[in-house]
Amino acid sequence: MTRIDFHSNVPDKIAYACRLVRKAWAANTRLVLMTDDAAQLAELNAAMWTFSATDFLPHVLAGDPLAAQTPIILTDDDAAALPHYELLVNLSQRAPANLAQFARMIEVISSDEIDAAAGRKRYVAYKQQEYPLTHFVAGKT
Repeated sequence: MTRIDFHSNVPDKIAYACRLVRKAWAANTRLVLMTDDAAQLAELNAAMWTFSATDFLPHVLAGDPLAAQTPIILTDDDAAALPHYELLVNLSQRAPANLAQFARMIEVISSDEIDAAAGRKRYVAYKQQEYPLTHFVAGKT
């Protein structure tokens, strides 16, 4: 069953996701990042190229011909064909349709009240489905 880790109270979801990706890539983890829409996807894609002058994070959009050889996949489409299912980083406000295919998912929840409310609903739904859950509050030790 998919392990789900909630990271809440995140001030900037895109920057936070880039740091998560850097850490996962350093551990040789293949991952998928799910966004709400094309605008957030474009923002994430741009940030992955510019957030660090010293880190290279090999990534492509889902559906790219190089997706199978690329460790980091970006998508805003639940129905997209994905080449791997180790880790899903969910930046969207919805539960991914293909969640059960992944070994692990990280839900990134911002400090914005609308995003936090959507995150709380997903937490309750996952708990009712008996997914193993953990919760980390950003900025707290």
